[in-house]
Amino acid sequence: MSECSHDCSNCSSSTCGERQDIRVKQNNRSNVKKVIGIVSGKGGVGKSFITSILASSMNKKGHSVAILDADITGPSIPKAFGVNDKAFSMDGVLLEPVISKSGIKMMSINLLLEKDSEPVVWRGPVIAGTVKQFWSDVAWEDVDYMFVDMPPGTGDVPLTIFQSLPVDRIIVVTSPQQLVSMIVSKAVKMAQMMNVPIIGIVENMSYLECPNCAEKIKIFGESNVDNIAKEYDLEVLAKLPLNTENTKLCDSGRVDEINCDLLEKAISKIENI
Repeated sequence: MSECSHDCSNCSSSTCGERQDIRVKQNNRSNVKKVIGIVSGKGGVGKSFITSILASSMNKKGHSVAILDADITGPSIPKAFGVNDKAFSMDGVLLEPVISKSGIKMMSINLLLEKDSEPVVWRGPVIAGTVKQFWSDVAWEDVDYMFVDMPPGTGDVPLTIFQSLPVDRIIVVTSPQQLVSMIVSKAVKMAQMMNVPIIGIVENMSYLECPNCAEKIKIFGESNVDNIAKEYDLEVLAKLPLNTENTKLCDSGRVDEINCDLLEKAISKIENI
């Protein structure tokens, strides 16, 4: 075992007796009660889509909801909600979150860029620092549930979020392919290393339902999610189908119009945290 450098910001150990609490404090205009991270082992599995649906569903139930878009190099939350406004500061100190038509507060790098198409070509530490500022330098006010759309993988930014934000629970998003399932195991193990409880797993793009006969066509082959869930003693919260209508709504900034009953189990568990 290597000697401790006492730099907890770059350490993933969960057993160090000298471990410091390096969580970033909320500012005096923020009162976020619960933080839910939405994670995946790799990109392209619909993590931002699941984040948007969960946030929208909780908002419809009357909760005060916010989304912190921590996927700095691949932000998509504003587009899903049809948000085109830019974030600004009223006092020169804290940023005001942009609010969707339905009342969901959000902060994303695309709300700060002059053009949404501008790439963010930054190194890891700068990206990680930006995510921390989205927590500490935004006037979130009262929020019952904040959903953090985390970048894929187990690198700098996910580690920063686990260590710097008071993440209460996470939901792991996957798809049926065997390769993705293997990478999900890495995300699950990272959460366990960081002592962050996992609500369960959501499998996206699980099947395509035939519009004529309702047969479930498994485009990506047989799912392996039940085996993974059993291996880590986790619950499969939902298996979501490919749905072209939902895709159209999301692409046109109308994700709030999607009614996804299949995520009710996940929503219920979040409400009971």
